Amino acid sequence: MSAVRPDTTAAGRLQRLLALVPWLRTHDGTTVVAAAEHFGVSVDTLVEDLNLLIVSGLPGYGPDQLVDIDFFDDEGEITVSNPITVIEPQTLARPLRFSPDEAAALLVALRLLATVPGPHDRGAIASASAKLEKAAGDAVRAAEGLAVLVDAGAAPAVRDAVESALASGRQLHIVYVGALDDRTERDVDPLRIVSLDGRVYLEAWCHRAEAMRTFRLDRIESAEVLAAPVAVPSDAVPLDLQRGVLRPEGAPVTLLLAPQVRWIAEEHPVDAVEEAGDGRLRVVLPLADERWLVRLLLRHGSAIEVLDRPDLAERARADALAALAAYSAG
Repeated sequence: MSAVRPDTTAAGRLQRLLALVPWLRTHDGTTVVAAAEHFGVSVDTLVEDLNLLIVSGLPGYGPDQLVDIDFFDDEGEITVSNPITVIEPQTLARPLRFSPDEAAALLVALRLLATVPGPHDRGAIASASAKLEKAAGDAVRAAEGLAVLVDAGAAPAVRDAVESALASGRQLHIVYVGALDDRTERDVDPLRIVSLDGRVYLEAWCHRAEAMRTFRLDRIESAEVLAAPVAVPSDAVPLDLQRGVLRPEGAPVTLLLAPQVRWIAEEHPVDAVEEAGDGRLRVVLPLADERWLVRLLLRHGSAIEVLDRPDLAERARADALAALAAYSAG
């Protein structure tokens, strides 16, 4: 099986497509090979993107409403003949104005950044927030007195300890409460702070797991800066956080997904994925809590087949029968 790459996910491709037209506009005449290298994808993947772009545009989808990109010449050069007369004034040339939702989203991001540990300049963040509020004042006021308040949830002492460890390059001793309320003590080598899906995480090398891990800041009960310097093993594999998912701790399970539940490979961290024919996917999914998978099987029934853990399939079957019996008893 092959590992899932961010550029093959729907989110990764959309991100690339949105960046592709402006980049091609400023690199007119570049080759398909050079563009693929710039975006870190294969030539075939970039050609697929270009084929999608040339049939994209505004409603009506006439010749003057589609992205006009020529990339079929012998030299493999890409020419943006018409960046779209319809797209150009709307997205590339005309100054943008924030909607209330857009202004609020940017303010939330800035306020969140100001509350999390790290070497960022909080004075610059405060200045940028003030300028954004002034520039988007009418839009924000129009949203019925919208107020943006953000709380990362971490205790101030924990935030200070994490920030100090990151700045000094020293290890941390943390008391951490997991998703199942299990409390563990760990020594970790902190690497960076990341924000995903509205949560703030510490990415670190965990000496207990002997692997890279992420820890939600609001679940760290206490943190103590140690004297030992950070010493991440040279063969440590960085976490792939571009997909907006975090890899749970636990043994993997192999699932066969029907076409209607292929989205599971997009929404959840997977170690490997391959096409299994008839629109199905075979995925290897790291599993932190078996109860979560049992609930997933109950929701989707025969659309998910467990290939290497028959005990989990049997648990889902037993729970389903128990639920039916409860209805009968009622």
